[in-house]
Amino acid sequence: MILLQINQLSKYFGADPILSNIKLEVQTRDKVAIVGRNGAGKSTLLKIIAGVMSHDSGDIIKPKDVSIGYLAQDTGLESQLSIWEEMNLVFKELQLMEKEMRLVEQRMATVDPAHESLKFEKLLKEYDILQVKFKENGGYQYEADIRSILHGLGFSEFDPGTKISSLSGGQKTRLALGKLLLTSPDLLILDEPTNHLDIETLTWLEQYLQNYPGAILIVSHDRYFLDKIVTQVYEISRHTSTKYLGNYSSYLQYKAENYEKELKSYERQQEEVAKLKDFIQRNLARASTTKLAQSRRKKLEKMDLMNRPLGDEKSANFQFDIERQSGNDVLKAKDISVSYDSVHPVISNISFSILRGDSIALVGPNGIGKSTLLKSIVQKLDSLTGSFALGSHVQIGYYDQQQADLTSNKRVLDELWDEYPQKTEKEIRTVLGNFLFSGDDVLKSVSTLSGGEKARLALSKLMLQNANFLILDEPTNHLDLDSKEILENALIDYPGTILFVSHDRYFINRIATKVFELSPNHLREYLGDYDYFLTKKEEQLELERLEQEAGGKSASQKVMTAQPEGKLSYQQEKEQKKLERQKQRRIEEIEAEIGHIEEQIEKNEALLCDPNIYQNHEEVQRINSENELLQSKLENLMNEWEELH
Repeated sequence: MILLQINQLSKYFGADPILSNIKLEVQTRDKVAIVGRNGAGKSTLLKIIAGVMSHDSGDIIKPKDVSIGYLAQDTGLESQLSIWEEMNLVFKELQLMEKEMRLVEQRMATVDPAHESLKFEKLLKEYDILQVKFKENGGYQYEADIRSILHGLGFSEFDPGTKISSLSGGQKTRLALGKLLLTSPDLLILDEPTNHLDIETLTWLEQYLQNYPGAILIVSHDRYFLDKIVTQVYEISRHTSTKYLGNYSSYLQYKAENYEKELKSYERQQEEVAKLKDFIQRNLARASTTKLAQSRRKKLEKMDLMNRPLGDEKSANFQFDIERQSGNDVLKAKDISVSYDSVHPVISNISFSILRGDSIALVGPNGIGKSTLLKSIVQKLDSLTGSFALGSHVQIGYYDQQQADLTSNKRVLDELWDEYPQKTEKEIRTVLGNFLFSGDDVLKSVSTLSGGEKARLALSKLMLQNANFLILDEPTNHLDLDSKEILENALIDYPGTILFVSHDRYFINRIATKVFELSPNHLREYLGDYDYFLTKKEEQLELERLEQEAGGKSASQKVMTAQPEGKLSYQQEKEQKKLERQKQRRIEEIEAEIGHIEEQIEKNEALLCDPNIYQNHEEVQRINSENELLQSKLENLMNEWEELH
């Protein structure tokens, strides 16, 4: 069933087009992502679909009985009620139905079945109808659903009576998401739902949305999240939409492949046009060949000329360098305790060391003190106890997730130039141009910039510092997917040391060589990326489970108990690696076969452009039939390739 259909939708802000000729379709249980650069119009499109904003032209078609739930970006739940009371509002109708059932029960208790059988049967029938409806609408489980959602979104430790007005902005945003999930609409529209979620909560949300019974339309800059959930991607670029099947990784692959194919077709046509023009120019004036030249000219006039395919829109372009190399020991922290109120420590007795060349991800649940620890390292917050010791020649470059230093009314140009007055205006404009501030953009007031623009400006300031130790607090917040990739590549090539906090698991996997897991009074080090960290955590949980099962057994008995499990895991790992090798070989075979088929299709298409061929009807029919078979085979191979990946 089609829940939503959009045809040729357009939206203008003043005279400037934001969206043009947008087409989109969502069916029952579809999981659809809308992707594109910051400012492409993704959030605008979601607002139009949700009815929050009007559109200028086009059609939005949806059945009357389809329910739509919409969560805007960074929408906090403002309420004077408690957490439990607010969540209960979702089930107001069920609660009224339950009261009605209780009233019918009371009336039944006052009726004597022996003497008032008809009245009793009528009440019994009414009660049965109410009970069935109550059950079908989740009346016996809605309280369990509330507890499950609150637990998944990190509110399990909260008193249900906690007033929402006393919560932080991030907590209110999570509650708004939880309330929307409880309504369970036919079409769930989410704009950046992963903001303010830690990794544990993100993982829960992924699993919840994977099993969500309705359709989902989502905007997110979290690639890991999109790959887990979505099965279709609509790209908004240059005001228009393009549909791709598969998750985000598939979209990137198909987009690159389509561009290459379109470019080859365009170049092939351009070669043919050049040959035709050359033939016409050389032979039109000659009496013996003028008819041939005229024939070629007619063919040229009838050709449907292709436009050169548009590549990706302009991307930021930057890299991080260092002024001088630091010593081998970059930072040593000993017995660190930090607090905001100088009384109750957020973290206590934390010790760790960082060496030159380390790229360390600091992870842990929200509120554990990750940003607090970074602020204490850069002396924006004093530690209660302990000490930090910086190594020789260490220069720190700090990126604040709140971009607190970028609230001035200066122009963008002056914000950067005032910090580096020794540089010329041309040099400053070149740096800003690399971060996509061009033309009049550099004359904007900093305070009016969007979150993504402020993030790019903060990164431009960081780049010019040439620091050899980067401390980054959520550097990917507010960045679109393309800018994230540019930042990742710049950090991978960076010759210094990095300590960063991020909830973007894909980003952590690409950047981190170590993971520091922070808890209130402990910091544990893992030598590897995020996937390695997860594997080790699972192993630790398994060992703890085995120890609990071993109970009161002796140490040797515990080892004896654990050994078969270890051997079994080793055999399973061996078998898994064998299957992985087989799968990789098959992927390579498919890729080679795909390449061969595509070459054959291209040869056939070139033959169809040959005058000796296209004038031969039977030969054209044969080539077209062969191409259809090849296309069918190619599609099957692509499907198999995608499944293997």
